[in-house]
Amino acid sequence: MGVKVDITTYPGNIINVKPVPTATTGRSVNPSTGKALFEVPVATQQDVDTAVKYARDAVKTWSRTAFSERANLLLAFADAIEENHEDMEKLLVQEQGKPLSLAETEFDMTLIWLRAFATMDIKDEVLGENDERIVYQTFPPPGVFCGIVPWNWPVLLGMGKLGPALITGNTLIIKPSPFTPYCDLKLGEIGMSIFPPGVFQVLSGGDDLGLMLTEHPDIDKISFTGSILTGKKVMKSCAKTLKRVTLELRAALNFLNSGQICMLVKRFYVHEKIYDQFRDEMVEFTKTIKTGDGFELGITVGPIQNSMQYDKVKDMYSEIGKCSWKTAFEGGVKEATNGFFITPAIIDNPPEDSRIVTEEPFGPIVPLLKWSNEDDAIKRANNSKTGLGASAWCKDLKRGERIARQLSAGSVLVNSHFDVAPNVPFGGHKWSGIGSEWGTTGLKSYCNSRSLWVWKNAM
Repeated sequence: MGVKVDITTYPGNIINVKPVPTATTGRSVNPSTGKALFEVPVATQQDVDTAVKYARDAVKTWSRTAFSERANLLLAFADAIEENHEDMEKLLVQEQGKPLSLAETEFDMTLIWLRAFATMDIKDEVLGENDERIVYQTFPPPGVFCGIVPWNWPVLLGMGKLGPALITGNTLIIKPSPFTPYCDLKLGEIGMSIFPPGVFQVLSGGDDLGLMLTEHPDIDKISFTGSILTGKKVMKSCAKTLKRVTLELRAALNFLNSGQICMLVKRFYVHEKIYDQFRDEMVEFTKTIKTGDGFELGITVGPIQNSMQYDKVKDMYSEIGKCSWKTAFEGGVKEATNGFFITPAIIDNPPEDSRIVTEEPFGPIVPLLKWSNEDDAIKRANNSKTGLGASAWCKDLKRGERIARQLSAGSVLVNSHFDVAPNVPFGGHKWSGIGSEWGTTGLKSYCNSRSLWVWKNAM
């Protein structure tokens, strides 16, 4: 296809298939070095109004475009991303900090997701038919969507919103995190040569931009992935215009991406009979984990992504001494470096009410806890206001499934963790979210529901 982007230039927001510069610009930093990266645009209210107007104009035609044509354009977009994947993966390491191998995985998954969404046609359903009439449930697109994307997986989670929105006939405005705006802006640049004007746009900015989007009367739905605290603010803001909203909120592999994945293992409950062996083997494995710059070979744990999160994780590590937690593996903050590096820590059977058990650190620190009674272990595992992912590990598959069916989380796995797929719904229970994304269920959340009664007898 020949779509090539320069990852060192950032001319502006992507509005109506054009780069639009802004008077004010910002910069994020490379979390491995603490050095500023390239300039990025800072969108204004006028930019928002302009992008929304184009998106609303475009949806009139895009919503009536045949599914096959929308699918072909989505596939062409995936092909263009693949053409640029090596440069884009390096850019992702620079802005996010994750190891290059994990950046490659994120782009691989993104291509799989986009190509899968291109096959997922939400068809009308027949609810009932007799000699006199037929009743359908149809799924028309609401119109203009906005995807607010977090900094931990900015590419997969951004394109995980784009695919469902566009394939169901909506137009989409992406707001990347101000900590990781670069790849999403370049994806918008790639999309300029593929999608019709107004169908896919990208606006970069800070928290005030989020408020402009969530309160805008001509945006029909917000899909937000991020923290519980911010999710509550998004929901409150959307309520002003009765805007629909999907929230995928953090809840708690344990050290992957420096612990900065919402569905990572937050705490381990290990039966007392195998606790010591499990702890010791986990410690031996953790000793092999290398922490460093994402471009170094063999790195598993990169830097914490930004200074705000770095301070939060450091505060959690400071609790080890304050609360006299026993450490199976000490870990710690690498203060001598310019980047935001923290090495993994394992806390050995801390009190159930300690912060490391009740809070999500979103960093490479994890507690191990003993249990002896199955019902008590399930109760303790469910004793949380969050519930995104959980897993049960057991040689007895029937027992493992029985336990799994009692865990209060949106995704529960037996003998695995953090399995996701584009055709499987993803969402949380309790404070971990509202609604779900991906799969048929997720795609329908990008649609309205319409009951269509057709009477066969002419008037």
